[in-house]
Amino acid sequence: MSAASDARFWDRSSRKYAKSAVADPVGYERTLDRTRALLKPGDRVLELGCGTGTTALRLAGDVQSYLAADFSVEMIEIAKKKHGASSVPRLAFQTATAEGLAPEAGTFDAVLGFNYLHLVRDLPGTLRCIHALLAPDGLFISKTPCLGDMTPLIRMALLPAMRAIGMAPYAGAFRATELAELIKAAGFEILATENHATRGNEARPYIAARKQRDESPWDG
Repeated sequence: MSAASDARFWDRSSRKYAKSAVADPVGYERTLDRTRALLKPGDRVLELGCGTGTTALRLAGDVQSYLAADFSVEMIEIAKKKHGASSVPRLAFQTATAEGLAPEAGTFDAVLGFNYLHLVRDLPGTLRCIHALLAPDGLFISKTPCLGDMTPLIRMALLPAMRAIGMAPYAGAFRATELAELIKAAGFEILATENHATRGNEARPYIAARKQRDESPWDG
């Protein structure tokens, strides 16, 4: 399995994904409200792993500019069609990864990644790219399933078996504490860690972090 095979999986799943309902709509609205409170009208925002654009269409109207990116061509095509049927200004969709956007260093005031970090294969490297993409004091906001905190049956048996037969993409099985350490190691100060779930203590922390100025892990 490779990043290319992961992209093909999401291409195949794109139509079904677009039709699927949000599992926890109240928790999702809480995440949107919290994110809006952190963003400013003049912000330039990047969303990574945007899928079919549902969140981008909800948030883009509140900021100066909003670029929503995903490595799945089919996901982005669906997102563009949804955007074309909407009246949301200052929003653009692009097939891209954090690594592919690296030349735009310092471009964004906020980078968002919802249900995204567990799907990247080089998490430390992706976090360094995100750090580089942010302007000084920029915000990184994520909400990420931490499979390492879920039942061992899922991460040790079910997911590997599904990946082996092409029914699931790569998924990293880190814990919330490990994720926090990786974010800090990439040059961020964590401002808040919250649980927005309304169905028990779900292992999907919402984390807001600020880019630190004193050192850039992208340099050197």
